[in-house]
Amino acid sequence: MMKEREDSAETSLPIQQEENEAGEARRGARTRSTQPQPERAILIGVYRSGRERGAAQDSLEELEALATAAGAVTILKTLQERDRPDPGRFIGKGKVEMVKSQVAEQTADLLIFDDNLTPRQKANLEDESHCRVIDRTQLILDIFAKRAQTREGKLQVELAQLKYLLPRLTGFGVELSRLGGGIGTRGPGETKLEVDRRRLKRRIQLLDDEMDKVRRTRLLHRERRKQHAIPAVALVGYTNAGKSTLFTRITQVETFVGDQLFATLDPLLRRTRLPQGQEVDFSDTVGFIKKLPHELVMAFRATLEEVNEADLLLHVVDVSQERYKEQMLAVDQVLTEIGTPDIPRIHVFNKIDRLTAGARPAIEESREYTVFVSALTGEGMDTLIRAIADQLESRVRRACFEFPYDKGDLVAWLHSKGKILNEKYTDTAIHIEADIAQSLLDTHPDVAAHLKKA
Repeated sequence: MMKEREDSAETSLPIQQEENEAGEARRGARTRSTQPQPERAILIGVYRSGRERGAAQDSLEELEALATAAGAVTILKTLQERDRPDPGRFIGKGKVEMVKSQVAEQTADLLIFDDNLTPRQKANLEDESHCRVIDRTQLILDIFAKRAQTREGKLQVELAQLKYLLPRLTGFGVELSRLGGGIGTRGPGETKLEVDRRRLKRRIQLLDDEMDKVRRTRLLHRERRKQHAIPAVALVGYTNAGKSTLFTRITQVETFVGDQLFATLDPLLRRTRLPQGQEVDFSDTVGFIKKLPHELVMAFRATLEEVNEADLLLHVVDVSQERYKEQMLAVDQVLTEIGTPDIPRIHVFNKIDRLTAGARPAIEESREYTVFVSALTGEGMDTLIRAIADQLESRVRRACFEFPYDKGDLVAWLHSKGKILNEKYTDTAIHIEADIAQSLLDTHPDVAAHLKKA
């Protein structure tokens, strides 16, 4: 027999006369109000065994933060222990009845599930609970639709939304024509076009073509950067780890900073000069999260290519979080999914200002740098900047070359791959001083052979 146990984060209220009257009063007040009211949401999660209960509770807390970011008010969080999700409803029939009662008692507008639902599960749950239902992926997509500001960001979000909707098109006709009708229904800006599956696929193809143009543009920018031997540093990390605050602290360029999940969505790229005199391009990428929708990873691959092409990664970690190690693993999983090569990393353990004296965790020694900072107060920033400079110095070399005049092809190659600082022509040779990546010299011994000996 299927093992099933219900576990609610709040005790369900008994149905009593005064509660019914209070519910009617709330409904009446919300009807009379001319201001849009935040949607009232019930959050639901499932875990397989008691050993997973703690992780499930943490995931539900994160889901509540996501709901808040989307503009909802969480009125109830509830968990259920099951060996496996019910194929028709995801949760058990008894749990559905309990949720239906809670929807009526609490005048809920929305049920949010902490896992992906199949179209069949979603339809059954809505029919039986008489309440709108969305899953974690749809919630995250809604937040992204709300936060995207640039054309590139909007393109990426729209592409992710359409790829999510395509296999779930059946029964979605009403919601697709009701854009902006609530959390999970903010569509990508199309109405009748997406009702037809064939046109939906055509729209996806158009967006893919647009994103190809974005990728080509980014590629040109990266090639130009390489020609001038300007190293790239990408900030990666779990959402709300403090990447944007750190980015602002390093580049001295004001960016939006908020204590909320996915406060920054659109990628940022800024060039700055380190105190050591080296110019560096820093990029702030979208935050990662556990159970990150695959549609988002694929849609944002143009942006995430900045990570793959970086010379150095700053993995920003909110060390004040109790489960910061699990968040680090989630980031590593996404980096693996996007095919990030073996790029040097500095683990930046941020928000040490939130730790009590003596509470700084002991981090095992690793081959990568580990630096403790507070991007908010500036503590540890000098150490981090030195670590960045040390890492980049080992990858970019300032060198002097002496080429005979019959080696014009090598001179042209150096101009295309390095940053020329000084060039002098004598009667016998061409003398060039340039900054160039050591890795390029290692793979082109014919150029390295013309290095001036000290």
